[in-house]
Amino acid sequence: MSVGIAITDDPSARRAGAAQAAISVVIPTLNEAANLPHVLTRLPAWVDEVILVDGHSTDDTVAVARAIFPDVRVVLQDGRGKGNALACGFAAAHGDIIVMLDADGSTDPAEIPRFVEVLLAGNDYAKGSRFAPGGSSSDITAVRQLGNRALVALVNLLFRTHFSDLCYGYNAFWRHCLAHMQVDCDGFEVETLINVRVARAGLRIAEVPSVEHERLFGESKLNAVRDGLRVLRTIVTERFPRAGGQPGSPGAGLEHIEPAEV
Repeated sequence: MSVGIAITDDPSARRAGAAQAAISVVIPTLNEAANLPHVLTRLPAWVDEVILVDGHSTDDTVAVARAIFPDVRVVLQDGRGKGNALACGFAAAHGDIIVMLDADGSTDPAEIPRFVEVLLAGNDYAKGSRFAPGGSSSDITAVRQLGNRALVALVNLLFRTHFSDLCYGYNAFWRHCLAHMQVDCDGFEVETLINVRVARAGLRIAEVPSVEHERLFGESKLNAVRDGLRVLRTIVTERFPRAGGQPGSPGAGLEHIEPAEV
């Protein structure tokens, strides 16, 4: 695939130029050296750009990534947390389609064609779901699943959406969606922030069934209670902005980012 397709807000125009759409994959990492061989070797050969956003790992994450995928672009976070990592990766990406992928082996790169196909069919945002028909998870705990269901119900009520999943990081989208996402949070609430802002912008969303696997090596950095409360706060803030505040104003959260590529 080649870079240079003119991306517009017209789905028919995007379909007409679909064969030329360039694909960028953004992978946040923090001490994931043991997991990267499984992740990077399963990427489709036609992916144009892989951006590894590293949170200053203390293991061999960067060296392993370069050994497996010499053309990988390594960007250092300018802050902390998954939200900040994704913001840095989005700012560095050149592709017409951007795919969010986890580095721990829980999201399968072999599913990327499914997400891209949904976008080429005319959708703006392909939202991974573990709970749509055909999806599943071998990683989520009973507590996290209960919390996710409650948060999904709340978002569907407040934003009139029909999501089956909320706190899942496997998503793909056309580049023009970045203007509506404006990622300006730091933590694991980032998936909720993106989903809500894309929905509120009236973009065309399609859920993609996805199978979540257990983390291969290492310990999860997610804390169910702490991060669940951050997600709840994000939902409330996005639905009921403070007086004089407009969450998601165009350009917010991206202008200050100057990714440091190494």
